Amino acid sequence: MPRAWNDSARSDTSRTDTSRTRTSRSRTHTPGAGPGDGVRIGDIVLRNRVVTSSSLLGYGVANAPLVPYGMSPVSLFVPLSAFGAVTTRTLTVEPREGHFTTQDRWPLRELPGLLRRYDTVLRRTDAGFVNAFGWCNVGIDAYLRDYYPRTRDQWTIISLGGFSAAEFVTLIDRVNAAVPAGDIAAVELNVSCHNVNFDFSTILQDVLDEAVPRSNHPVLLKLSPDYDYLRNAAQAARAGVAGLTAINTVKALRLDPRTGRPLLANRFGGLSGRAIKPIALRVIAELRDAGITLPVVGTGGIRTADDCREYFWAGADAVSLGSATWLASYPGYALAPLRGLAVRRLLRSVADHDARPLTSGVSHDRGGDAMIGSLRR
Repeated sequence: MPRAWNDSARSDTSRTDTSRTRTSRSRTHTPGAGPGDGVRIGDIVLRNRVVTSSSLLGYGVANAPLVPYGMSPVSLFVPLSAFGAVTTRTLTVEPREGHFTTQDRWPLRELPGLLRRYDTVLRRTDAGFVNAFGWCNVGIDAYLRDYYPRTRDQWTIISLGGFSAAEFVTLIDRVNAAVPAGDIAAVELNVSCHNVNFDFSTILQDVLDEAVPRSNHPVLLKLSPDYDYLRNAAQAARAGVAGLTAINTVKALRLDPRTGRPLLANRFGGLSGRAIKPIALRVIAELRDAGITLPVVGTGGIRTADDCREYFWAGADAVSLGSATWLASYPGYALAPLRGLAVRRLLRSVADHDARPLTSGVSHDRGGDAMIGSLRR
């Protein structure tokens, strides 16, 4: 169902999910100065339907502009304010080294050591990347104090991660205290990461019951194809979640063919990139087939306008650019200006389409071929 091509003024009143019956402070969110004349998907307002995935652009700003630690070099050639929203690295209650480091300033003489560290947490595979950074981040307080104020030209989705409902409640409360309602697009609950070696199914219901109603901002739940995503989506709908991100990375393993030892320090990691695009499309289609009507941000292997078309046909309302867009081999980053140009073109394609008025009588359930077909390559 090509849900993405709705008029920007629509409030998607056709969705009758049970989440509508639940009172939540996030429901008061209305378009403001942040997203401008953006698009609304359910209760979430975006500048446009293209957002960025968690972690690839760090905290939305770097402390070393010439070597943007924690941010893809491609980001130097794309205005981040042009995205529907920029999703932060997953933030925890306290600073967390994970399997990498929280250091965000690296003198040039230390770059060889930094690259060796990257080899233990990020590896290429045939059609993507396997990573296990383990939620390395500066912590929610440092982010809100030192980074968020410097990204006010952007529209933001703040990604949050914890190991208990109490931690998620604390994170929500701290975002509420620092960020007025309507000043960000949403918070995203990362309750599905494989890189921290924790079974999130043991806490998901408590997180939904305790953290979601406290949020002053719309809440996205990030789904994993390695958990029972249909059940998790139904739980989210009952809890009043505003939307779903589908999908998180897929649990994966790479071994040294000579020794049999894992290439990643954590052994297992999360597979992302072109390899998981068919999986993500399947998950989104199955969510729609199962009657899940919450807005969906589709992510996994997106690089072109044709990729966007596929996601919109599968049932996504917005798309998120991840490692397929932002990551490359080290020599490949020499082409970062060209990759940045491709991202700009993709943004224009989707934004131009959203700016077009609906044709009278067009069905959004089926038969949106003409609208999706006109999305420029």
